[in-house]
Amino acid sequence: MASIKEIRTHIKSVEQTLKITNAMFLISSSNLQKARKQLTDVEPYFQKISTTISDILHHSPEINHVFFDKRTHIPPEKRKIGYIVITGDKGLAGAYNHNILKLAEEKLSQSAHTSLYVVGQVGRSYFMEHGIPIDMEFLYTAQNPNVGRARDMSETVLELFRTGQLDEVYVIFTRMVNSFQMEPTIHKLLPLDPDAFPQEEEITSYNRDVAYVPSVKAVMDRLVPGYVKGDLFGALVQSYCSEQNARMTAMKSSSDNARAMLQTLNLSYNRARQTAITQEITEVVGGAQAAQ
Repeated sequence: MASIKEIRTHIKSVEQTLKITNAMFLISSSNLQKARKQLTDVEPYFQKISTTISDILHHSPEINHVFFDKRTHIPPEKRKIGYIVITGDKGLAGAYNHNILKLAEEKLSQSAHTSLYVVGQVGRSYFMEHGIPIDMEFLYTAQNPNVGRARDMSETVLELFRTGQLDEVYVIFTRMVNSFQMEPTIHKLLPLDPDAFPQEEEITSYNRDVAYVPSVKAVMDRLVPGYVKGDLFGALVQSYCSEQNARMTAMKSSSDNARAMLQTLNLSYNRARQTAITQEITEVVGGAQAAQ
């Protein structure tokens, strides 16, 4: 049996760890609520962009825009594919980072012409350690997803796609289904698919005559970057929410284990004290009897 001093030291150590895990749980909970509110606040704006694009496609089905060009003339084995991989900047979040990195490696191995764009310090460190070349890093984005950073990322990939340096662009992120389920997800950013913009049912019974000024192409040139920006922002916030939720779960589990360990240690401590007291009483009684 460990000594009383050793058990007391162990108890203090576990108590300090419990304070840290509790604090991290509360911080992650606050960050999760903040990120959800941020996404909810901007969703109507990006939803309106999506609706407008759908309306344009419905009224101008003959439109031939660069961001909808699937480049079918390029065979699959020669297509240049870009992957934006969103990870966290730190660990202590269960299998959150591991699952997304596993999916990213699987997709990167399926094509000979791939470009890798990394969000998050964990992903950067992992790919560097495994000798996987990184084409671009978006630093300090995972812990602070905002529309400005999503815009910078979208402008980069849009330019690469427009100039033919990339034929397809995907974002690999973790989608938060609910508080208990998170899914590593791959989502196609470019080229856009007209089928992803279904036409909403007309509220009125008459047909509208719509004119786009100065032209349909010019309007799409402004709308599509906004749509891609919203798509990326949603992926960033979904990943951030998933990370915070995974960290909350991990910290709650750690806190529960720490409390269970404290109960066991306190029981051992009390037993050790009782044993020490009993031994002292026995020694005193034995000494008194010897003195008689």
